Amino acid sequence: MSTDKKWAMVIDLQKCIGCDACTVACKAENRTPPGVTYNIVITEERGTFPNVTKVHLPRPCMQCDQPPCVQVCPVKATYKLENGITAIDYDRCIGCRYCMTSCPYGARYFDFGLDYSQEMVGYNEVQAPEYGIDRGKRENGKSPIGNVRKCTFCYHRLQRGEEPACVEVCPGDARYFGDLNDPESVVSKLAASPRVFVLKEEMGTKPRVIYLK
Repeated sequence: MSTDKKWAMVIDLQKCIGCDACTVACKAENRTPPGVTYNIVITEERGTFPNVTKVHLPRPCMQCDQPPCVQVCPVKATYKLENGITAIDYDRCIGCRYCMTSCPYGARYFDFGLDYSQEMVGYNEVQAPEYGIDRGKRENGKSPIGNVRKCTFCYHRLQRGEEPACVEVCPGDARYFGDLNDPESVVSKLAASPRVFVLKEEMGTKPRVIYLK
């Protein structure tokens, strides 16, 4: 067995209550600008009134093992880390957005340079250290403005031995995070459940976000 970690996330849809705490925590942790939301929750209504139910589907980046976004990047700004996370090198990214078009999950966003400075004092003074890099102030002409952005499994938190923010705050304990290379980890055991499915399996992207139905 490899000693390298292979990070994965398991989301139990029977526990998700659609509260959007993951969405809020993600924006706060990663200080994403307007129009950039790494974690969304899609809600689908099923049935016919009055027998109606709702199903909530959280959708972060799938961190695919066979990511189409990597294949189409003309400058190799998108690449796979050994731990399974799909990363973006903001210093190489030219903002062509080919990766956004190729992502079958709609999990990538372009940073147009918008901000919350009118709603939040000092918003531009500090950025989240995405991929472990401190970029200082948020300024026009400086990455990640003009780059494509996406969920990183809170890579900077993983480096500190912490869980992704969305996992930590989930009030229903619907999210699990861990190392697929560790057969004793919770995610490894849950990944063997007969309830398991992944989004758009037929596309062969081999997502690292696994769902329990």
